Amino acid sequence: MAVWRSVRAGGDTKTPKSRRTIALPQRCVNALKMQRAQQDADKEAAGERWKEQGLVFASTVGTPLDSHNVRRAFRAVIANTDLDPEQWTPRELRHSFVSLLSDQGIQLDEISKLVGHSSTAVTELVYRKQIRPVLQEGAMAMDRIFKT
Repeated sequence: MAVWRSVRAGGDTKTPKSRRTIALPQRCVNALKMQRAQQDADKEAAGERWKEQGLVFASTVGTPLDSHNVRRAFRAVIANTDLDPEQWTPRELRHSFVSLLSDQGIQLDEISKLVGHSSTAVTELVYRKQIRPVLQEGAMAMDRIFKT
């Protein structure tokens, strides 16, 4: 997948380095195929009212999504979980993505590239929230060394 557009003046990415090609997990590929099918149905239903703009995520008539509508739809999904919809925004997904990858042992520089940061500093200081304490790794290593 190529990341080429953003909600910014001119519709371009924040920086030239933000343009990157990333591999997607199959789960995301499947979700995007479902999104395309839904958009095809929306396009057919809209008929003449459809305004083609080449968007992956668009309104039911092809226009850009309003940020308020995106947040409202996101909160509706969150409401079906144990999470508090008032404390979660779509932006939180970046923090979750970084934290989950970090917890799975993905190197910080690789995670920084995936999220489009120019260095690991912002990724580490702003986005990464440790799910399990880092100090746990030493104890686990000692258990492997001195098997009981």
